Amino acid sequence: MTRPTPETLAHSVRRARPATEPAADADHAPAPRPGATPATPAVAGRGATAGADGRTVAERQPAQLSGAGSLVRSLEALGVDVVFGIPGGAILPAYDPLYDSTVRHILVRHEQGAGHAATGYAQATGKVGVCIATSGPGATNLVTPIADAYMDSVAMVAITGQVARPSIGTDAFQEADIQGITLPITKHNFLVQTADEIPQVLAEAFHLASTGRPGPVLVDIPKDVLQAPTTFTWPPTLDLPGYRPTLHPHGKQIREAARLMTSARRPVLYVGGGVLKAGATEGLRRLAELTGIPVVTTLMALGAFPDSHRQHLGMPGMHGTVAAVYGLQKSDLIVALGARFDDRVTGRLDSFAPDATVVHADIDPAEIGKNRHADVPIVGDARHVIDELIAAVTAEQAARPAADLADWWNQLDDLRGRYPLGYEEPADGTLSPQYVIKRLGEIAGPDAVYVAGVGQHQMWASQFISYEKPYTWLNSGGLGTMGYAVPAAMGAKVGKPDTTVWAVDGDGCFQMTNQELATCALEGIPIKVAVINNGNLGMVRQWQTLFYGERYSNTELGTHKHRIPDFVKLAEALGCVGLRCENAADVDKTIEAAMAITDAPVVIDFVVGKDAMVWPMVAAGTSNDEIMFARGVRPAFDEDEL
Repeated sequence: MTRPTPETLAHSVRRARPATEPAADADHAPAPRPGATPATPAVAGRGATAGADGRTVAERQPAQLSGAGSLVRSLEALGVDVVFGIPGGAILPAYDPLYDSTVRHILVRHEQGAGHAATGYAQATGKVGVCIATSGPGATNLVTPIADAYMDSVAMVAITGQVARPSIGTDAFQEADIQGITLPITKHNFLVQTADEIPQVLAEAFHLASTGRPGPVLVDIPKDVLQAPTTFTWPPTLDLPGYRPTLHPHGKQIREAARLMTSARRPVLYVGGGVLKAGATEGLRRLAELTGIPVVTTLMALGAFPDSHRQHLGMPGMHGTVAAVYGLQKSDLIVALGARFDDRVTGRLDSFAPDATVVHADIDPAEIGKNRHADVPIVGDARHVIDELIAAVTAEQAARPAADLADWWNQLDDLRGRYPLGYEEPADGTLSPQYVIKRLGEIAGPDAVYVAGVGQHQMWASQFISYEKPYTWLNSGGLGTMGYAVPAAMGAKVGKPDTTVWAVDGDGCFQMTNQELATCALEGIPIKVAVINNGNLGMVRQWQTLFYGERYSNTELGTHKHRIPDFVKLAEALGCVGLRCENAADVDKTIEAAMAITDAPVVIDFVVGKDAMVWPMVAAGTSNDEIMFARGVRPAFDEDEL
């Protein structure tokens, strides 16, 4: 899949570049340059005819509009095809011109759903996701999805209404300082002061959200600004002094990294979500096969490298494979590409990979050295970094023989053979959640998009579904947001209507945002939901089993004992098809029945055992050396190795 670009989708304003500057690659706009003049052909609006300069007559000629009209016209010019939102008093002026717009508005049932839907849309398509809310509680309900997008580097623009400018700071009805509230969890945010600046602010917001390290940008617009008259012109001139993401890495650092990669005897490619953001998956495969180096992919990078590939060790970290955890821990060289050495991967940081030299490449210089010292820091876009590493490694290999990795692979293959991912069937005869998820992946296949909530089902979905293609796995990685799956799946399905989209959710997560199924039913968004119903907050219960003496305080949900709610009846009440499966013999036919339904959302209540656990596991705050393969089973490593 070729990732859409900010330029081809008009999701950012092109900056003029000197003839000596190379054109942007297929996934990134050129770095902004101070004082540059924009040269962006706007997207043609409804029934308009574009001229030689790529702009419609309406865009070339100033138009007298309200601020709200200017907002909607800006969204159209930026190529926005869908927004997710809920109207309210402060944002209501924007909804009047939206009524006649080419932009599709999807009326969600809760603003959190709007934010996660925008995130799912962005993750699945590579475009900027857009959500809209009113002031006060409408805006604060967006805080969780904004924080979620910030942690996972998702390009999202959140547009909020604000009370009129004279009322700001007076504790007016439905007033909240959403700009101040979201300052720590946005890449940038704006409080619009005049109607005249709306096109420029919107263009800058989209440019910031989609370039460099992607992230959420908030645009807060007072009601009187939306109502004020203005003259709309397009394209605007961007004014972003100091914002110049570094796309191309320094050649000296690339050459040093290539030298290390060809001389190391126990190297590992540690791949993070930045590789997906950069559209660099094809280059990653070429680099891996060129060097023969083992690959581990983080939770956010699943699908960036095929799970079935001979060089793929699996996912590292707290619930990663033994081979992946051991590979990082015993490596002599870690080449981190678009990853950030987060605590779920490293375990106790002071004991992580003690003998490894670190090459750390990231587009965000703030990440390099933040958690682990980088011996070779490389600032740059992952696609450019990987392409230049391929060239440099090829030159190194031509100059001298590469190190023999046979012994390293023998160790790793031995661990893969002794400690494969697997599970035990429940002793009480209940349905195994791992079996359900494994069969779901096998039946739906590698072309489907899988969207997970947070908890045990998320980890099982990461372990037992094979991700062979990029952008087929969406989840809340950094923030771990319960309630993410259903609205994010809705957004993904809107963005990829011809793709099968499965939400794999837990009975706890599902009860947080399942109201968006009503949105799906009414808007014709036929997602499919597999509820892994173990009657409990499963991951919390697992920790209570392991670390709190089996004292199950407030983790039983009642979805087993009382069947409250009855998920089949709930699905039907929300306009969906509801199915239930309680034994292994019915798993395949239930999934196939859901796959056959294409004109309505489907919810399957998979009633599974409550005692299944996620293994392997590195307990929080412990060293990766202490990984447990199963309860009471620690991998047998040589004492001189670990």
